[in-house]
Amino acid sequence: MFYVYILASINRVLYVGSTDDLARRVREHKKGRAGAFTTRYRVNRLVYYEPAESRIAAVQRELEIKAWRREKKVALIETMNPSWTDHELEPPTRPDPSLALGVARFT
Repeated sequence: MFYVYILASINRVLYVGSTDDLARRVREHKKGRAGAFTTRYRVNRLVYYEPAESRIAAVQRELEIKAWRREKKVALIETMNPSWTDHELEPPTRPDPSLALGVARFT
């Protein structure tokens, strides 16, 4: 399974990425091992994620979201996670049927 995800700092600096192992990738961000930008700005809180059917689909969706204005990214996050809760310990273990529509749910 592949994922597109959005991380945020406490100050709400955003980072969009994609991965085939969401839990591992979030751990890397939290430990400061994921790249200069996320380490420098402490962007390590998982605030949004959605599954993708393939690596290509995940990268395409990542690029699509990266091209959006900040306001649209914030709206996407707040539609599913209005409190910007850090979901680092809750990566999906199996696909939720609602995710087939490209909508991630946080409970």
